[in-house]
Amino acid sequence: MGNTPESRKKTRNPYRSLGLVLTVAGAVLAPVFYFLAASVPLTGLALSAIMLGLVSATLANARPDITPEASQMMLQTGMENIASLLEELGLTSRAVYLPSPEKGGRPKAVIPLKEDGFVPEVTRIVPDRLITRFGPNLENMCLSVTTPGSISLDGIPLVRGGGISQVESALSQVLVGLMDLADAVSLHTDERRLLVDVTNPKLKYDNVWYCRSLGSPVASVVAAIASQGLARPLRIKNEKVKGKNVRIELEILP
Repeated sequence: MGNTPESRKKTRNPYRSLGLVLTVAGAVLAPVFYFLAASVPLTGLALSAIMLGLVSATLANARPDITPEASQMMLQTGMENIASLLEELGLTSRAVYLPSPEKGGRPKAVIPLKEDGFVPEVTRIVPDRLITRFGPNLENMCLSVTTPGSISLDGIPLVRGGGISQVESALSQVLVGLMDLADAVSLHTDERRLLVDVTNPKLKYDNVWYCRSLGSPVASVVAAIASQGLARPLRIKNEKVKGKNVRIELEILP
């Protein structure tokens, strides 16, 4: 019983251990300082230790199961594998971000093996295939990949085609709240493009092959969420760094 994964997880939690030590030490020392030492300052110090211990124990319950460092390593591993595949195949075409099919599923990013200007069709993408067809012709083949933005939508109430207001809300919820990748997000749109300003993005990744096709990690998340909210195919047209901020320009495809 004492060697179960759950018990090991509890023991390894530093907040819980610190909270236990502070609470027990404060509870033992408070009566000693008050009755035996007759010292009010030391008694106040012991009571403060109890309060800090309780706060630390509360933080232990709020601590995520996977640390941010572990999440970043897993994310970078996936991006490195995709970048290696793109380099091996010599693909330089920009990815098209597609919304989920109407019957359900996740949004996808498709990278055409040959860029000929044809816009991929959502209904032709086979969900569980890495290499699939995206158009009526035999040469319309592409890589179909799931992006971090697609996965992040699992816990977000974003309706397919919900509109620009839902897109802005979902971007703030994911980038600022869920992933903590930025300080703020704002967007502007017209018929052909979507401009997204991200304040102080915190995840940097400069692999040329990955960024050339899928954009930076933050831009990739933005494109996946925007495509789902608008129910339109999108392509990352440009990323401009302005000091600590980044402006992402998304092209809305017909």
